[in-house]
Amino acid sequence: MLNTLKGMLMTLRTSLRKPVTAQYPKEHLPLMERQVGFPALTWDADVGEPYCVGCMVCVRMCPTQCMSGTMMDNPLHAEGKSPRRKMIEEFEINLGRCILCGICVEVCNFDAIEMSHEHEISHYARDGRRSDLPVLLEMGKKYQAESNWISPAERKAALAAEKAAAVVEAPAAAAEETKDTPDSDTSAATAEETKDANAPAGEGTKAEPTEEAK
Repeated sequence: MLNTLKGMLMTLRTSLRKPVTAQYPKEHLPLMERQVGFPALTWDADVGEPYCVGCMVCVRMCPTQCMSGTMMDNPLHAEGKSPRRKMIEEFEINLGRCILCGICVEVCNFDAIEMSHEHEISHYARDGRRSDLPVLLEMGKKYQAESNWISPAERKAALAAEKAAAVVEAPAAAAEETKDTPDSDTSAATAEETKDANAPAGEGTKAEPTEEAK
């Protein structure tokens, strides 16, 4: 009987709590910054083209072979507006086969692909989750805006500035350390003078014997 009353009391107490369950899909809980979603292609806003150069390293390394793409000559490079000689022409990821392993991000040498926060891609068609280049770039732009993504050029410039600052600060730190460290010869002389001053009378420096004593 007592246990029954305890159970009813627990049920009554729980019914008075504020609900914490989100009524998905009408309500969405905020995503954590480290939330890993599906891969997306990043966009170089300074030049106006994708970071991807179509090297196909991610395509070859994908364990599920869910990626495909083709490369082409970059027309902006011929005009002197882009440092990329090649660029991606067509790119597709079958997000229905992607296992979110992140290998494509790790092997990319140009930071051209990132794991975005996109995770809601349900579709009625079997091949409805095949995402082409425009869709992947839109996902990438959204991810870059939401995560304050730093471009490779900005990251390289920041690293160079840190190295330059370290080179400038190193001589100053060495000079300050030398200034704070007393000279060894001066310290030895000071210690000897202090020892002689504190020594009892008669124990100072011995006098040279006279000619008569000899």
